[in-house]
Amino acid sequence: MIQQSIPTRWLIRFLMPTFLMGISFIHSAQAEEVVKSPRIYTINCGEVNVSNMAPFSDTGEYDGKPGKVMAPCYLIRHPKGNLLWDTGLGDALAEKKEGVDNGPFHMHLDKTLISQLSEIDIAPSDIQYVSFSHLHFDHTGNANLFTSATWLLSKRELDWGLSTPTPFGVNPDSFSAYKTVKTESVDGDLDVFGDGTVKILSAPGHTPGHKVLWVKLKKSGNVLLSGDLYHTIENRSMKRMPVFNVDRADTLASMDRIEKIVKNTQARFVIQHAPESFAVMPKFPAYLD
Repeated sequence: MIQQSIPTRWLIRFLMPTFLMGISFIHSAQAEEVVKSPRIYTINCGEVNVSNMAPFSDTGEYDGKPGKVMAPCYLIRHPKGNLLWDTGLGDALAEKKEGVDNGPFHMHLDKTLISQLSEIDIAPSDIQYVSFSHLHFDHTGNANLFTSATWLLSKRELDWGLSTPTPFGVNPDSFSAYKTVKTESVDGDLDVFGDGTVKILSAPGHTPGHKVLWVKLKKSGNVLLSGDLYHTIENRSMKRMPVFNVDRADTLASMDRIEKIVKNTQARFVIQHAPESFAVMPKFPAYLD
């Protein structure tokens, strides 16, 4: 059987519509991935097994009792950009397969923050803002990886974190890039994107410039990320606080303010360090919206 060659002009005529339709499909698929309203991604940035939880209450309830706390990071995706809230224990910990001991704390990390962000095609350069609930080391471990972002920093918190002697739980080396990155001072509340959907709230007491994050989601409603206002479910219900909080009265006042916001807005309250709160958030790379 003799095969006849098909003129190029006929190939173009018949295949071009299919080709264009393919391009249209690709563009449509990309359009569907555009963030049209805020999302919260919960990322495991470390876990800490505690042999003695005594430091987490200054009234003795946890003396001699073991426990566990999480060290999560949160990626807030918004139509105007991405905010990384807290940066975890630090990706270098993942190299220590058996984890690391520090006093009563055994810290370990299964997957790096950077590798997890890459699963949703986010690179450090795609993060427009980085903010910290406070400057304890388990919240600043990966801060220096995000040098192209604007850091939303409390001056009170930074001054405290850089004071001499170095405060308990602070590792200034972990956030040393503050010297060169673009920063914006946040000592009160801040509406990050200017539309009321992502707000940083002042909640001092745990540290001088401690913050809580308030996100308004289209489907899930109001969500508040606690920072270290509380570490455990019981600390919230019983208003317990760690021995290392810098100001007891400020802590109680912050608890009162944030709880009123939770009540008035019927918000979901996420205790960042509590394994129970972490477990009920969508498992990364799923998200809350």
